[in-house]
Amino acid sequence: MSGGRALLAASVISIQNSCFIYPACQSCFSRLILDSRRFNCLKCGCTGEAKDASYRYRLSLKIADTNDLFDITVFGGCLDPFFGVTAGNLQRYIQDFNQLSGETNKDASPGMLVQAVETCFIGKRFIFGVKI
Repeated sequence: MSGGRALLAASVISIQNSCFIYPACQSCFSRLILDSRRFNCLKCGCTGEAKDASYRYRLSLKIADTNDLFDITVFGGCLDPFFGVTAGNLQRYIQDFNQLSGETNKDASPGMLVQAVETCFIGKRFIFGVKI
């Protein structure tokens, strides 16, 4: 199996979930396990203070080209221009909003944010760099 890459021109049909950011290991980009004070990476073993955890974008999309449907996930800083801020800053905004609104689910994205992401992406055509 080769690890080639290709470009795919396709339209976004839907957003697959509303969790657009995740705590990411700075070494291997895997999802971190967070508790109230510490983080731990199960893949590479990195640990640290929870307040120092970094965040990455993770946008799961259903897309269609002229022939097929695909489920893809777009990661990282390439999404900064669409959101207007880094994933870390967006995480802080969401935490502040949830705290002010009384939301108890720490991973919840405000409905207005989900709606804005849907408006920005659904029905739009993009060129995706994909691994084969």
